[in-house]
Amino acid sequence: MESQRSFLIIGLALVSFLLWQQWQKDYGPQPVQQAQSEQAPQSQGVPSFNDGQNQSETGDIPQSAADVPVSDSPQQPVAQTNTNASRIIEIKTDTLDLRIDLLGGDVVTADLLQFPVTQNSEEPYSLLRSGTNLYVAQSGLIGADGPDANRSGRPVYNAEKAYYEMTGDTLSVPLTWRNDKGLVITKTFTFTRDMHDVNVTYTVNNGSSETATVQQYAQLKQNMQYEDDGNMFMPTYRGAAYSNVDDPYEKYTFGDIEDNNLRETTQGGWVGMLEHYFVSAWVPPQDQTNSLYSRTLQNQFAVIGYMGEPVQIAAGDTATVSSILYMGPKNQEELAKLARGLDLTVDYGILWWISQPLFKLLKFLHSLVGNWGVAIILITIIVKGAMYWLTKKQYESMARLRNLAPKMQQLKDRYGDDRQKMSQAMMEMYRKEKVNPMGGCLPLLLQMPIFLALYWVLMESVELRHADFALWITDLSVKDPYFVLPILTGASMYLLQKLQPTTITDPMQQKIMQFMPVMMSIFFLWFPAGLVLYWLVSNIITLIQAKMIYASMEKRGIKTS
Repeated sequence: MESQRSFLIIGLALVSFLLWQQWQKDYGPQPVQQAQSEQAPQSQGVPSFNDGQNQSETGDIPQSAADVPVSDSPQQPVAQTNTNASRIIEIKTDTLDLRIDLLGGDVVTADLLQFPVTQNSEEPYSLLRSGTNLYVAQSGLIGADGPDANRSGRPVYNAEKAYYEMTGDTLSVPLTWRNDKGLVITKTFTFTRDMHDVNVTYTVNNGSSETATVQQYAQLKQNMQYEDDGNMFMPTYRGAAYSNVDDPYEKYTFGDIEDNNLRETTQGGWVGMLEHYFVSAWVPPQDQTNSLYSRTLQNQFAVIGYMGEPVQIAAGDTATVSSILYMGPKNQEELAKLARGLDLTVDYGILWWISQPLFKLLKFLHSLVGNWGVAIILITIIVKGAMYWLTKKQYESMARLRNLAPKMQQLKDRYGDDRQKMSQAMMEMYRKEKVNPMGGCLPLLLQMPIFLALYWVLMESVELRHADFALWITDLSVKDPYFVLPILTGASMYLLQKLQPTTITDPMQQKIMQFMPVMMSIFFLWFPAGLVLYWLVSNIITLIQAKMIYASMEKRGIKTS
């Protein structure tokens, strides 16, 4: 296996992988749709949906089939006065700027204050949003006495203020609702400094004369027609995901939701909506049994959510149910603390078992040097140093194969078109010369997973978003604006070609090898600068290692050319 062919194999493998992934996304087979009827009787704990006339307020709210059907007559709330003139209240912490609609108590906008929409912009990134690109977090109580199950409309909560701002380490925002039967519900949002997760707690005080039954639900609703910014060379996932007792992380695309609604019952679990660097997720109580579901609305909106266990509150008693709403970056440490598998939303693919240790090493190096670009250079040096013995075996094997070229030609002249004898003679020659014909290929195959794993680390890690390096490279997560790194990478590949002699005689293969640096430079134009920096430094280290290996081989009498 010639070293020059290594770059061709790497490039073609990577591009083929990206092309296959894009094809799967656009044209891949979809799950077979199973026949379902939302009007059919529902099993215990599996949600059905309210098909009320007001689709925007009640049509997307699940109902519990396990409880007594709710009355069609509205539950009249006791007269109360809102101090704010609008239904929308604003909440501002050090990490989040939220808008909550008092109709249902839904989070209708969420701006991430520590993440600008573009580099050096004063405008924060909007994760949840209203308007055309609707993306909201809904929650409430359904069941026989749940106010959200009322077919006349969702409950209107009362808030003491129209604006809340964090001044200490925590901030609690209580919303209250009551009906004329004496049922009082307080929905409290609790925020913690430096965190993106919010505790949403319902305190149900049953002042009526009968047992009340409620059931918690929470869901994320998003416009499926909103386009993401991914491309073939930097594919990103935008869609839903969930976790159950068997699968800690499972993607559920908008196409999956359209074709086959999710209906699963699990211990713990979570549901979420993913973007490139950010995620919103509802995390129910992990010690309870929850029902996960999904649904489409008006062929435009995707909904994924969960329902908790029914809770019965005796007359005069009080009960509390809660869940966690996460709205923020894909921070693995923060997500891992909330629920099993939630950190896997940082999707490194099938090589996650390699990517995660590489990311931890990269993060450690950054803690030492304070610059992600320098950390990438250091991790490249470490990885290439650790694989030096493989590189040495690869180069020595290729050199021995080149030295056998004259004997190989003699065998071809002797046996001509007799392939069987030719093959036997070649194997005998390899055995006598103690040469492994796959010796140059195996090290390359071992290095490829590491490159792909680091590729996903550099592409998926939110820590590299808007990360500055030096000079003109101010964001390692996007392409080099002046294409300097891709050009330098192509030049380094050209030098590697010149350093490594070849026995290729076929004119077509020679031309392919000559244009390989140019083709790879063109591919690298769209790659994140951090990944191209890694490849450039890797090539430079390979040049240095090759010089050292060749010098050592010459001293031992092994010809290198």
